[in-house]
Parts: sequence; structure tokens; C-alpha cells
Amino acid sequence: MANDQIPAQQQQWPGTTKDMTPAPDHGESSYTGRDRLVGKKALITGGDSGIGRATAIAFAKEGADVAIVYLPEEQADAEETTKQVEAAGRTCVRVPADLRTQEAAEQAVRQAVEGLGGLDTVVSNAGFQMAHQSLEDFPDGQIERTFSTNVFATFWVAKAAVPHLRPGSTITITTSIQAFQPSQPLLDYAATKAALNNLTVNLAAELGPQGIRVNAVAPGPIWTPLIPTTFPGEKVEGFGSDTPLGRPGQPVEVATAYVYLASDEASYVSGTVLGVTGGKPVF
Repeated sequence: MANDQIPAQQQQWPGTTKDMTPAPDHGESSYTGRDRLVGKKALITGGDSGIGRATAIAFAKEGADVAIVYLPEEQADAEETTKQVEAAGRTCVRVPADLRTQEAAEQAVRQAVEGLGGLDTVVSNAGFQMAHQSLEDFPDGQIERTFSTNVFATFWVAKAAVPHLRPGSTITITTSIQAFQPSQPLLDYAATKAALNNLTVNLAAELGPQGIRVNAVAPGPIWTPLIPTTFPGEKVEGFGSDTPLGRPGQPVEVATAYVYLASDEASYVSGTVLGVTGGKPVF
């Protein structure tokens, strides 16, 4: 996709896929599975749209059943994800939940385990961001919302999931290029992603003796509903053109990283942050 194909546009949070121009590619027809996750049972938070939807579709095409956690107001997008997973011949368990409390996170994991009949891999992908041009513009309560969605929920989901995991299981956390190249309008979001990089390394050390691998994926500018809901319309125009590849990434281009890290091909990979950034450095 050329960068001039992203026109100015804006949506209200949390946004919908159907209102994005152009439509993002989640791998509905472009992704081909190779049986790398046959028989796996996966929990994906933020699985209704964007990277989460693409990961759910890719996992299903690789042979996994999935449970997707999503905000109740994102039901329409969640139903479309379900349709795509089922078209691949796999089960999709829908779990509407706001993960900003420990109770909700624990309940979401329970529902996923019950619906899938077990759990092999967790993708903690749900996230919140909202850009503001100056510190004074950040509204009261936003930093609490950003940290509870991005960091606390990841911790609670992982803690609740671990008793159900076994040797060979995986946890993959969505961080961001913002952890390495933070931008001021996203200062709270960038801070949460740096925290998640640290959490990834510590969880890998903690869970390694149990045979559980923990890694992170750090996306760069990816064309998801987060973008038109986060920035003013004029900032969205030309989104992704500042990468060495000169364009935004598509959700399906990130999903391949999650497939790799959940597969046996990555059996000796743990404590790693894998960048999918269009050429922006991750170190």
C-alpha cells in the first residue's frame, strides 16, 4: 500500500473497521496457513479488530481454536472476527469484557478456558491510546485508563492463565515501537509499552523453568482502528510514510510474528521483543 492511499479521517473511540478507508488487510484471503498451530487453544485479548483480528484469523488458518476478548461496544467487529475464524473451520469463543479490573481479567480467562476446553497460548493485545499535543491537554483519568488497560490487564491475564498452561505453552505481549522511539503526544501509552517490554523479560525468567515461553511483538505504524480514533484527521493522512519502507503495515503483516512465537518453530525463543516496524529500529 502506498502512503498516499491513507486519506484524512477520524472516528470516535473505540472505532470500527468498516469505517476505515482503505479497508485493512487482516489476512482474510491473503494469509495461507501451514498447520503450525494444529490443535492449539489460544486466548487473544483485543481480538475483535486490527492486530488482534489478524492474529485470530492466522491462528485459525494454522489450525488453532481461539477465544477473543473485546469491549462490549465492539460486538460488531467481534462477530466479523468470529465469522472469519469459523470460515477457517475453527472454533471462536467470544468473551466481551473490559479488562481494567483483576476480577474481569480473571473471569475472561475462565470463560476462555471453559469455552476452548483448555489453553495453550495467550496473546495479550488489548490496548488503549489517545494522543494529546501538550501535557496540559491530557484529561484527568487517562493515565489510569492507559496503564490499567495496557499493563495491569496484561499482568492479571497472565497470572490467571499460567495455572492452565503447560510446558510448550506461550504468552505473547503486544508492545510497540513507542517503547523505543516515544512520541510526546503518546507519552502515557509509550510508557506502558516500555513497562511491557520489562514485564516480558521478567515473565520469561519466571516461567522458563515451567517450559512456558514469553515474548513480545513491537509493531510500528499499523493500519488499525486505533489510528483514526487516536489522532486528528489531518494527522492520519499519509500515516506510516515516515518508515524506511515508506508505508504503514497491515495487521496481517504483524500476525505472522505472533504465529511464529506461538509455534514450535520458536521453541528456543523467550524473553525477546520482535519488532515489526517497517524498518524503524527496535533496540
